[in-house]
Amino acid sequence: MVSFQNNDIHYYQDQDEVDQDGVLVVNKQNREQSHYPDFLPTWDPKQKFAPLKFFKHQEPGARADPSFPNLFPKDVKYDLKRVTPKLGTEVTGIQLSQLDDKGKDELALYVAQRGVVIFREQDFAKHGPQFAVEYGRHFGRLHIHPTSGAPKDHPEIHVTYRRADKNEFDRLFAQRTNAVGWHSDVSYELQPPGTTFFSVLEGPDAGGDTIFADVREAYRRLSPEFQKRLEGLHVLHTSADQARDAVGLGGIERRKPVSSIHPLIRVHPGTGEKFIYLNRPFSRKIVELKEQESNYLLNFLYDHIEKAHDLQLRAKWEPNSVVVWDNRLVVHSAIVDWDTPVSRHAFRITPQAERPVADLQDLNKEEYDVGDVEEALKKILH
Repeated sequence: MVSFQNNDIHYYQDQDEVDQDGVLVVNKQNREQSHYPDFLPTWDPKQKFAPLKFFKHQEPGARADPSFPNLFPKDVKYDLKRVTPKLGTEVTGIQLSQLDDKGKDELALYVAQRGVVIFREQDFAKHGPQFAVEYGRHFGRLHIHPTSGAPKDHPEIHVTYRRADKNEFDRLFAQRTNAVGWHSDVSYELQPPGTTFFSVLEGPDAGGDTIFADVREAYRRLSPEFQKRLEGLHVLHTSADQARDAVGLGGIERRKPVSSIHPLIRVHPGTGEKFIYLNRPFSRKIVELKEQESNYLLNFLYDHIEKAHDLQLRAKWEPNSVVVWDNRLVVHSAIVDWDTPVSRHAFRITPQAERPVADLQDLNKEEYDVGDVEEALKKILH
């Protein structure tokens, strides 16, 4: 069982408040201190959504010109700096908010190639939540998180909010030695995210970075024989623990918990690259294996990805930065390494992508057979 009670996305009934409309909000002191009140998290118990239905995703990067004439125009002065040789690029001189549709398609392809792209000096947040929603829709159906905070009237935006409270850190480290939690966002959905946008609105002067690990390179590092053994295996992902902890803290549940089975080795529809798809918070079992076999293999793969610092990068946050990553190709974690009473307030735009497949010939097939979810759940609940 995984605990999400130290997460920064949930309502805390012992210190947050309920407004006159019955909406759960952060307390008055935190609201008054915020420089971005329009992006503060709210949790509306009245918001209820039906289970998500399958849709055919059109990968925006597949439409893109690979020479990137609209993302990086010749008449614009910009700078590209690789963070590591294979993962990550830092970009200055390009304004995301000014990209047209062709530029956005090229952005999706460029992010799929580099995994993580850090854009500096952006005006994204100044345009407000509605702009963020409209912008994100170009890349796919926007995901509405089942339990996290969202700006008022904009459930499509996911907010992370670490409160400016010393007790926040005491609680976080009361039963743990570090706060690192490598994950791929909402991998339990039938169609998890692709191109993803994240911006820290307010945070400490130093610290609070985000770390990323490249699961393409993690796959390439494995021996050919081991790669073959992993292909054909499938992993059960579930949101049950996250939902349980959100409700336990007095929070909300916009949708009932969901579980999905995905290929352990996926193929990216924009680049054709293979990659490992699993993460500790949401992955539970390799469905073709017995419990002990599954645990052994999952733990090996987790350690392989999380401990290999030579396939990772650390994104340092500066004011007005936006980091765009492909949620299929990397896992990530926030870093909690400051202990002063300073809030870390961020928002995420999370367009959903294709249903994960092991072979692109199965792309966008609603009837794609990966096993019986209910049967797989029974095996982990015995």
